[in-house]
Amino acid sequence: MTKNELSPELYRVIDANINRLKEGIRVIEDIMRYRDNNKTLSRQLKDLRHKARVNETRELLKYRDSINDVLRASSKSELNRTDIQSILSANFKRGQESARVLEELYKLENIEYSENFKFIRYELYNLEKEIILSEIN
Repeated sequence: MTKNELSPELYRVIDANINRLKEGIRVIEDIMRYRDNNKTLSRQLKDLRHKARVNETRELLKYRDSINDVLRASSKSELNRTDIQSILSANFKRGQESARVLEELYKLENIEYSENFKFIRYELYNLEKEIILSEIN
């Protein structure tokens, strides 16, 4: 593999992380939208979720292999949610971690994408603080 060229395996990593990032944001967005009726936070999350995209969707789909994912089964920690705050926290972490993976991998191929995912990650840090602290109060 030469510099600026992603392997099929890395496209698979990117595909999984884009999906994970968008899913994590969507869970938080829907809680803010339907439970809290918070238009401002819902809109911020929706806009952030829409930023979590790349143009090479055919490449990503070409190398997707979710059936053979070696960690497809849920772990015990994924099944342990005690309240809405634990759901929010888990999904913020899911999004932040996925954004970091995407930020790092796209440093190999597309700096604009890398910077976009870095922006998303930092926005999630800010929103996490705002939303989680408001849950506690």
